[in-house]
Amino acid sequence: MRILHLLNHTRRLNGHVHAAVDLACAQVKLGHSVAIASEGGDFDALLAANAVDTMRVEHRRRPATLAKSLGTLRQLVRDWNADVVHAHMMTSALLAWPVCRLARIPLVTTVHNEFQKSSILMGLGTRVIAVSAAVGQSMEKRGVPKARLHVVLNGTIGSVRFEGKDRIARPLPSPAIVFVGGQHARKGLPELFEAFDSLHRIHPAARLCVVGGGPELETYRELVRTLDCAGAVTFMGPQDDPFPFLLGADIFVLPSRADPAPLVLSEAREAGCAIVATNVDGIPQLLEHGKAGILVPPQDPDRLCKTLCMLIENPDQLRAWRENSQINLQHLKIERVARETLDVYAAARRRAPGQASERQMKSLAT
Repeated sequence: MRILHLLNHTRRLNGHVHAAVDLACAQVKLGHSVAIASEGGDFDALLAANAVDTMRVEHRRRPATLAKSLGTLRQLVRDWNADVVHAHMMTSALLAWPVCRLARIPLVTTVHNEFQKSSILMGLGTRVIAVSAAVGQSMEKRGVPKARLHVVLNGTIGSVRFEGKDRIARPLPSPAIVFVGGQHARKGLPELFEAFDSLHRIHPAARLCVVGGGPELETYRELVRTLDCAGAVTFMGPQDDPFPFLLGADIFVLPSRADPAPLVLSEAREAGCAIVATNVDGIPQLLEHGKAGILVPPQDPDRLCKTLCMLIENPDQLRAWRENSQINLQHLKIERVARETLDVYAAARRRAPGQASERQMKSLAT
């Protein structure tokens, strides 16, 4: 099959980009011809090394730019002879929809950021992939027919992004609690800082390591400076490869307020961390509904603090939850994601008329 992925860019530090890059490379390994059309970025060299063609399509939301990009994409689809186009973001879906209709090939979309209102536009696809069951249920409630929805749970184990990378644990003072993720409000870091401030009064040897960048990074630095635990919190900023921090952690914590299906959970599980995460969106599914990690309510610093204290105070519990992180770990391999996605393509090709109509497009846009 000839598969053309379409996304805004291929720069690091965006979960949907990581997922698309992982998927494209895994599909090549399964014997398919694969290309990514985007504005380019950090991963282009990696894609080329793994036999994924890269093409340039601008995604800036300016009328003149998008009009030109429509023509560019139509030419690429025709010249490259794509069998299916897979769009990973809203602008990509809008560009691909008319092109795929003219070319009479299916458009598959993946809903990565369901928390955005505009994600309803991903319903333009012949088939729509939800990255967790929770995302699928949300999209169905928002009007995407169940017959066109498919759940393909995120997973990243075995990704080419990690081949040849440092697998040596980062030395961290124990007990070490690690967070890896974007510095966005939806990640719940204020609750984590409040919980850790309380924990640190009980266990002054505990340390919190925060890995990642984002728009709220400086705000969070300032917040932590006002807390008693400030000296025990380290901001590492964005890292090309956060895996060594996960290997060095005693506990990985993800206090999200909203999170469709965070890739970092499969990485934390692969690293063998004891995991504490909030019971929201796709997180329970990625943690085997509480078997592979402890689930706590969102925006509840007291409960989070008590759970972290329990693990620190009980070495047997900490060891048990490290072992639990390995339950059904093989389900989070990228090869499984690639095979299930290929099944979605096959369904889309069998029934291309299921693609959204002009009337549906107008309805979704409003």
